[in-house]
Amino acid sequence: MNNKSLWIIFLLAATVIGFLAGRIYAPGDNGSTAASGGSGGEREILYWVAPMDANYRRDEPGKSPMGMDLVPVYADEVDSQPGTVKIDPTVVNNLGVRTAKAQRGELPRHIDTVGYVQFDEDTLHHVHTRVDGWIEKLATKATGDPVEKGQLLFELYSPTLVNAKQEFLAALRSNNTVLLQASRERLAALGVTESQIARLEKDRTAGQRVRVYAEADGVVAHLAVREGIFVTPANEVMSIAELDKVWVLAEVFEREAAWVRPGQMAMVELDYLPGKMWHGTVDYVYPELDPKTRTLTVRIRFDNEDEMLRPNMFARVTIHGADTGPVVHVPREAVIRGGTIDRVVLALGEGRFRSLPVTLGIESHDRVAIRSGLKAGEEIVVSGQFLIDSESNIEAALARMDAGDEEMQQDHSEMDHGEMDHGEMDHSEMDHAEQPEEPAMQHDHSQMERQQ
Repeated sequence: MNNKSLWIIFLLAATVIGFLAGRIYAPGDNGSTAASGGSGGEREILYWVAPMDANYRRDEPGKSPMGMDLVPVYADEVDSQPGTVKIDPTVVNNLGVRTAKAQRGELPRHIDTVGYVQFDEDTLHHVHTRVDGWIEKLATKATGDPVEKGQLLFELYSPTLVNAKQEFLAALRSNNTVLLQASRERLAALGVTESQIARLEKDRTAGQRVRVYAEADGVVAHLAVREGIFVTPANEVMSIAELDKVWVLAEVFEREAAWVRPGQMAMVELDYLPGKMWHGTVDYVYPELDPKTRTLTVRIRFDNEDEMLRPNMFARVTIHGADTGPVVHVPREAVIRGGTIDRVVLALGEGRFRSLPVTLGIESHDRVAIRSGLKAGEEIVVSGQFLIDSESNIEAALARMDAGDEEMQQDHSEMDHGEMDHGEMDHSEMDHAEQPEEPAMQHDHSQMERQQ
């Protein structure tokens, strides 16, 4: 080994020692941490991150998805995090940046949807005849006509009813108690009311028609007959609906179906009366999901004494579900929604910002719950965050590229060139005799010249 080889080994060893010393005593590394901790007390730990992925954050120590120990991030090292950008206050003002703090508390589960006003089917009366006959007089002639309890609806001629009346009058004249009771029950079975039977018993005359009266106040929801038409018990003559109570059938998305329970409060607003609200309660949640719209029908009952809620009206519905437990929530406009990752822009103060991935929870009006990635009290950007997010992503990508270059340089510097003993290469063992001799070449050229 000659002196030149020794000098090369010495220089390589000095380079490696200097690099390692710089790594150990670099600012912000473990060495400086221990020193600053001893002089200035314990450093504040903000959160823990994965060594290979700065976006993987947790509030306590643990393992990363790759099985590595999470490393702490201190308050005095925030600026060194990948993706941190600093913007001049003038630029921040020109961008119209507004900030708000993440809050922790209960978030109401308000469901905003739409629906349609319908008749209360519990108060819907269907009118049928119990015998065959002809409608000879129709007092109610159109759908939607209002009717009152006890009002005449129509008159029916039925030979069966006429015969039953005559049998009842014959039983009265015979003074046969058993026959009288049987004929009375037959009239009641054919739809004759007690008041009509009493009038028949008093007048002792059997009319050719029987009158049918309304049993409740309401409107004619459906009219299926006209005067002179023949009807049977299978035919619906008309239906009468009450308007003092109505239903609103609302559609709730599948993801919100678990929030709805019978008895919950609900509000309705109509387009034709803006500003007026009706308050009701959830009456029933239908068991079947619509396969086309993926929605669940919810029935809400409302009082409608002023009859301003009309069937088939379009309504905007708000259902007040049960409140959540304490959760961290932010304004909806602060969330940057991506295909797979949702983000918010964290305001660090003094013009510093950083994009932060978060996991979203439920949404309620203008608030969004944050399941992970953000703590209560942290300040986020709610206006102008898209430009900041783009800059932060660029800075993070550049930081990752720089980190990769440093790792490659470190790998090359750790190669021990001193182990490569260039001095031990024995050039004397090379067989120079195998190389062609130069005189022989000259001899060949001389032969070529003689041939020419």
